[in-house]
Amino acid sequence: MTTLGAMQAAVPWPDVPVPRSPEPADPFEAKLLSTARAGDPDAAHRLGRLYAERGDRSAARHWWERAARMGNVDSTFNLGLWHQRHGTTEESVGWFELAATTGDAEAAIYLATLLLERRGDVAGARSWFERAAADGSCVAARRLALLCEDMGDTLGSRDWHRRAAIEGELESAYDLGFLGYSAGDESEARHWWEYAGRAGHADAAYHLGLLLHAARDPEAAETLYRLAAWQNHPRAAFALGGLSLAKRDLRTARAWFERAAHAGRVDGQRMAGFVCVELDDRPAAAHWFAQAAAAGDAEAAYNYGLLLVAEHHDLDGGRHWLAEAATAGHHRAAAELRTLQTVTGGPEQPAGRPCEARAASWDHPTEPELTARAELAVAAGRRRGDAVADTADLIEILGTWDLITRGLAERHDPVMWLTETSGLHAPAVEHLCSVRATLLKPGTAPWPAPTEVEHVLTTARDLRRRLGLR
Repeated sequence: MTTLGAMQAAVPWPDVPVPRSPEPADPFEAKLLSTARAGDPDAAHRLGRLYAERGDRSAARHWWERAARMGNVDSTFNLGLWHQRHGTTEESVGWFELAATTGDAEAAIYLATLLLERRGDVAGARSWFERAAADGSCVAARRLALLCEDMGDTLGSRDWHRRAAIEGELESAYDLGFLGYSAGDESEARHWWEYAGRAGHADAAYHLGLLLHAARDPEAAETLYRLAAWQNHPRAAFALGGLSLAKRDLRTARAWFERAAHAGRVDGQRMAGFVCVELDDRPAAAHWFAQAAAAGDAEAAYNYGLLLVAEHHDLDGGRHWLAEAATAGHHRAAAELRTLQTVTGGPEQPAGRPCEARAASWDHPTEPELTARAELAVAAGRRRGDAVADTADLIEILGTWDLITRGLAERHDPVMWLTETSGLHAPAVEHLCSVRATLLKPGTAPWPAPTEVEHVLTTARDLRRRLGLR
C-alpha cells in the first residue's frame, strides 16, 4: 500500500470545498457521514460512491479525495474514472498511476489504455500492461498480445495470447487459432479452436468446423457446427443445412436453413426456398425467395420470378424479378426473359429501367471444402479489421480453377495448358494460380488484398468466357 506521504507527493490535492447539502434524514447515511467526517477512509469511500450513484459528481469527488488522502486505493481508482469522464486526461492519468503503483491491475490497464489511445505512448502503455499481466490479469495479457501484433511482434503476440488463453481468456484462444491457421499450422489452429469451442466460444467451434470440413471430414465438422448452432450461430445453422441436404434429409435441411434465414442470412433464405420447392411447399418457397431477392440475391430473384410466372401467372412480377437477376449478370434469367418476351410479346424488363452490363454471377456448384477455405481466409483477414475480399469472390476464384482444370491429366501443367488454350497472358494465369494456392495452403504467402482479388477475379471470368463456360 502506498503511504500517504508518497500519495501526496505524487498527486496535488486541490482544495475542494465541502459540498453544501442538508444533513441526511436516513439514519444509515447520517452514520456514514459522521464516520467519514471522523476520518474513516472506508466510510469516506462508500459515501463518495453513494453520492456518485445519485449523480452528485462534486460530492462524490470530495469524499473520494478525502478517502484517497487516507490511502484508500479504490477511491484513487474512482478518481481516475471521474477525471476520465469529467476532467482532463492529465488528472486521470495521475490518479490511475497512483492506484496502479499499489499493484491495482485494473488501474494499470486503464492507465495503459489512456496512454495508448490519448497520448500514443506505446512504450508506456506496454510497460503498464506488462505490469498488470504480471499481477495475473488475463485482460492485460490479451491487450499486450494485440499490441504486439500491431507492432509486428508475432512471437510476442502468440506468447501473450497463450498466457491469456491459459488463464481463461477465450478470445485469445480464438485468436491463437487464426494465428496458427494464417501461418499454415493447422494443428495449432485445431488445438486452440477446440479449446475455446468446447468452453463455449461459438465462433471458435464454427471455424473449427470449417477447418474440419476443408480437411474433408464432414462428420467431425458436423459435431462442431452443432456445438456452435446450439449457441444460435447462424452460419453454423446454414452449414448444418448444407450437410443435411447432402444426405437428402430435406426436412432437417429445411429446419436448419430456416433457422439461418430467420437470423437474417440471405443465403439461408435462398436455400430454404430451394428445399421448400423440393418438399412441394410452394408458398413457403415463394416467401423465402422473395426475402432473399429483395436483399439483392440474383439466384433467389431468378427462382422467385419463375415461381411467380409458373404458379401465380403473375407475368409482370415474374418479369420484374427475372430482370433484377439478369441485370445482376444471371444468364439463365436473361434467357427466361427473352423466352417470356417471345411467348407474351411483353418487354424484357420493366419500362424505364436501363439494363446495366454486369459480370456474370457465379452459379456453379462449388465443393464444400473450397467454400470452407474461402470463408476461413476472409475470417482470418477480417479478425483485426483489415480490408478483405468478399467470401463469394474467393469462392468464385477457387470454383473457377476447379471447373476449368477438372479432368485435366496430371502430366499437364495447368498454367501452360490454360495459357495455350485460352490465349491469356501467362502472368495473369500464374497470378490466379498463386492466389488459389494461398487460399488452399495458408502461410505460403500473405492473404490477398481486395484489389489483388479484383484483378484475379477478372482473370477467372475472362478464362471462363474464353473457354465457353459461364
